[in-house]
Parts: sequence; C-alpha cells; structure tokens
Amino acid sequence: MASVQRDQSNGGTHLHQIHSATAHDWEEDKRKQNDFWDDGTMSFFWRAHTISVLVVFSCMLFYVAFLEDVVDDADYNTKRGLLAVIFAFLLFGVTQTPDGVFVRPHPAFWRLVLCLSIVYELALVFLLFQTVDTARHLLTHLDPSLGRPLPEKSYGAKCDIYDYSNPSDPWHNLKDKLDGFVPTHFFGWWLKTLILRDWWLCTVLSIMFEVLEYTLEHQLPNFSECWWDHWIMDALVCNGLGIYLGMKTLRYLSMKPYHWRSMWNMPTYKGMLKRVAAQFTPYSWTDFDWKPFTSLTRWSSMIVLIAIFLIAELNTFYLKFALWIPPEHWLCLGRLVFVLFMGAAAMRETFQYLDDPNCKKFGRQSWLIASIIITEFLIIAKFDWKTISKPLPQPIAAMWIVGLVGLVVYTIWKFYIKRDVKNDIPEEISNNNIAEVPTPSQKALHSSHNLRSRNNKNGAIH
Repeated sequence: MASVQRDQSNGGTHLHQIHSATAHDWEEDKRKQNDFWDDGTMSFFWRAHTISVLVVFSCMLFYVAFLEDVVDDADYNTKRGLLAVIFAFLLFGVTQTPDGVFVRPHPAFWRLVLCLSIVYELALVFLLFQTVDTARHLLTHLDPSLGRPLPEKSYGAKCDIYDYSNPSDPWHNLKDKLDGFVPTHFFGWWLKTLILRDWWLCTVLSIMFEVLEYTLEHQLPNFSECWWDHWIMDALVCNGLGIYLGMKTLRYLSMKPYHWRSMWNMPTYKGMLKRVAAQFTPYSWTDFDWKPFTSLTRWSSMIVLIAIFLIAELNTFYLKFALWIPPEHWLCLGRLVFVLFMGAAAMRETFQYLDDPNCKKFGRQSWLIASIIITEFLIIAKFDWKTISKPLPQPIAAMWIVGLVGLVVYTIWKFYIKRDVKNDIPEEISNNNIAEVPTPSQKALHSSHNLRSRNNKNGAIH
C-alpha cells in the first residue's frame, strides 16, 4: 500500500507517494537486487550461451537433413517432427525468455518450467477441439496400455475399522485404505504449504477439499470414503501432519541467514559438496501474509484463489476418469509434480501482484496456470458432461446454498456494515486525511527558527 503526503515548498502544492506497511518490504527486495555481486567464478553457468545453443541445434538439424538415413514411416516421422518442434521451442524459451521470480537451482530451470507450461496449455487446447474417443486414442501414442475403461475404486464400501466377522484379518479394511496415496497426501501437503506459506489458507483448502469429496461422491466412486478416512486419515493425519511439517520448514527458511559463497572459494571438498546441495535451496526468502481482511478487493481475490486451487485439485480426478488414465500412471504423477513447480512460481507472482503497490501486471506463470486450470475444466465439461452434470443430492445442495449465502452475508457485514478492515494504515490516512510530513526545506527553516529562538532566550537571561 502507499500513502500520500503534501509538499508545500516554493508556494506550490505537490503530492508524493510514501511507502506504508505491506505484508512484505518490496523496496528492500529491489535494493538487494541492486547489491548483487558475482565474483566471476560461477559466471559461466549463469550465462545464457545463446550462440552456443544455436550452433549445437543447427548441427543437430544438419545431421537430420543430410546424414541420417531416411525412414519411410509417416507415423514415426510425425512423432519425431512434433518432438523436434517442442525441443526447438524449449531451446528458444530457455535461452531468450526473461528470468522468473526464482533463481535456484538455476534461472534456466524456471524458464524451462514456463515454456513447458506453454507447451502443456497448447496441448490442452488441441485436445479441446477433439472428441473424447480421439483424445483417448491420442494418449495411446504415449503409452499403448492406455485407452481402456478403468475400474474406479470405492473407499467407502466397508467402514468398520475392526471387522469382527473376519477373525483371521480383522484390520483388513484399515489396511485396504493404506495404499500409495497416503504418503502422496502427506508429502503433497508439505509441498503445498511451502508454496502457499500460510497455515490458515492451507487448512481451509484441506477442509474444503474433504467437503468437495463428500459433495461429489455420487459422481466419482473414488470420492466415496469412510468418515474416518475423510477426517482422521486425510484431514488430520496426512494433510495435518504435512501442513505442520511445512510450517516448521517455513519457520526454518524464514529464520535462516542467506549469505552465499562461491563453490570454488570453499577450502574443503566437504564444503564444496555442501555448497552444491545448497544450490537447491532458496536464494532468499519471502514470508507470505495474504491479509484477506485488508479490503474487499483482497477478500474477493482470496476467494477466487481458493476456488481456482480447488478446481485444480478436482481436475486431477476428473481428467483421469474422462481420459481413462490409471491413478498410478506416470502421466498422473508427472502432472502433479509439474503443477507443483508451476504453482510455486505462480503463487510467488500472485502474492506480489496482490501485495506490491508497484506491481501492476499479472505474472506470466500465474496467467499460464490459470489458463491451464480453466482449459482442463473445459475439457472435462466437454468430454464427460454426463458425469459432472449429475444433480447434487438435496441435503448437499441445501448445505452449499446455506454456505454461499452465509459467505455473501458475512462479506456485506464485514466490509459494508461494520467496515472493520485490518489494513494497518495510519490513523490520519485511514480517515481520508493526508499526512502532513514536512519537506527537507521546511525542516531546515523550522530548525533555523528554533535556533534563533533559543539564542534570543539565552541573551535575555544573561
């Protein structure tokens, strides 16, 4: 946020912006960037090498054009041609696109994530123009085992924790729930906490997704779980412990000093190895304070952020259901990991966009991940409208209506009736008054006047 002060020097009135309290000191970040110093020992690894990349890529194309044996197979040549097109685009993007918000482990890595995001979004747009059968058939080019209907597993069929009717294995229901998705949930929420950097936001998202599973279990059998699976194993154990570990990690990263030395300046090999490992840790750290109650705009932005995040979570399940991709397939896991990398950069850009008064442009990665989530949802709606259009059960629909009405009523009460906004704006500014801050010339004039007054008083006494 920024406040305003009036300058009345030279008989005129001028308005200046001064920095007031925001969640993060963005001016300090700019000063740190200006103070960056490179001793030259690592400069080779930080250069883009644009000419070198161009020469190597041209040699590869020369080999394909003149030295490689021609293969008379249209399907084989088409696949190789598409891969070469993607590779050419990635080479251009990694060497030519601007750096992102992160620099570790290397700025080129985050430029690669950005370019892969573009490729993924283009692939999704292409799929959107196909039929569901064509889309499923296209996936068989990636893995011939795809393209077959999937048996969806229901976790809510038997909810007895201890089955007395099966004395040989009375804990079989609990064991059946302890599959590979348990550690996935735990580590997933640990990483999500590192991305969102806020306990209350992670907790709201965790609880809301369990509510969505209750809401949509009539559409996807995979959402049908026992009550203790929802609230004990998922929300409390896996998600809760993941969030707790994430908050402890955030506290360590926030308190950790960030002073870097070049690897080649380390006196021992052990120090060099530690420096290599440290290359995969943050270069600096920014704590996120989302301040949802600062203003109606920030409150609305946080609601939209939560909605988009939950839609991205739901897309994971509906996409594999519509395209017949097994949950354990590498495409599902690869998409989750890729979304985590995209989300890390996107959340950092989004936070700065909401908090930094000088940031007027929505970030590149934020724009792309929002577009990807929307396109994925449109593909689901087109390919499996029959599933997502199944009406909600009446009690579930009533619960959502009451919740949405309550959210609207609370918003009106908070920002229009009570008007209790925690914006940390100085009192004189919050009352629509402009802070009268003396200019340097006024300070000098005031100091001179005080000095003359003290001299006159001293002369009168002595």
